[in-house]
Amino acid sequence: MRELPTVERTPERPGPGPVPPAVLRSLDLAVLRRVESLVPGEHLTPQVGAGTELAMIRPYFPGDDVRHIDWNVTARMQVPHVRVHVGERALTSWLVLDTSASMTFGTADRRKADVAEGVALALGHVASRRGNRLGVVSFGGESPKVMRPRQGRLGLLQLLAELRADTEDEGAGATSLGSALTGVAAVARARGLIVVVSDFRGERDWEGVMRGLRARHGVLAVEIRDPRELELTPMGDLWLVDPETGRQLQVNTSSRSIRRRFAEAAAAEREDVAAALRRAGADHLVLSTAGDWLRDLAAHLRRAHPVPPEVRVR
Repeated sequence: MRELPTVERTPERPGPGPVPPAVLRSLDLAVLRRVESLVPGEHLTPQVGAGTELAMIRPYFPGDDVRHIDWNVTARMQVPHVRVHVGERALTSWLVLDTSASMTFGTADRRKADVAEGVALALGHVASRRGNRLGVVSFGGESPKVMRPRQGRLGLLQLLAELRADTEDEGAGATSLGSALTGVAAVARARGLIVVVSDFRGERDWEGVMRGLRARHGVLAVEIRDPRELELTPMGDLWLVDPETGRQLQVNTSSRSIRRRFAEAAAAEREDVAAALRRAGADHLVLSTAGDWLRDLAAHLRRAHPVPPEVRVR
């Protein structure tokens, strides 16, 4: 198994930390088992077969169906080659990645964007192997960007290119996850897995469309938090700035009552998000910029998690 591609690191962009290939290998089976519990309907076995979309062209091996020989490539290479198609039951995964300005926030070991990068690369590496394909939708600006599903290293490289792109500037406007999921619904026709990696801040316009996606696909919602979003430290007067809208608010953090009310409001707001994800039928995982996000991701994927009865599809 090849190591994941790397990106340039700076003190401002420290990255997700090491993601050892051995850990990726251990995640491989965990992800596939998780898919079994999340994707509604018939179990999807990642494979290649008699589909209509080309997966690859490779050299002929004894036992291959001679009807699949690509004569043009064979003539050019002087060695028999066969066409291998994407099987009708191969898995197509979609990674919905939040690149809004709020993801650049981080006061612990790394930024929220760094944790998102690690999650995206770890799951993307597994989701693009064995004939499976990975599509990427990034959102955070005026309109989402859609990259069609690709197989293997090509799928991972297009994900890496999107991760290397800069996040949106501060004050660019509120993020619309709902628009991004609507875009996914328009192109994700085959049953598959949809992974949303976001801090789930901004307009709450995504619950209905996520519930609609959940009726056909498995949905894993990875919420990324920073400890300072949930509580204030006593540092006197501070200006709090919403990085997406540019809105500013002056707060006296020396006030114990203000710190308590802030913590209560922040906890209630996060619980509202969790409740909306439960109503939508999504599998919800919370990761933090503090601590070992990879350990928490692996533990969640390995944990048995049956599909809720209200979203089970026969």
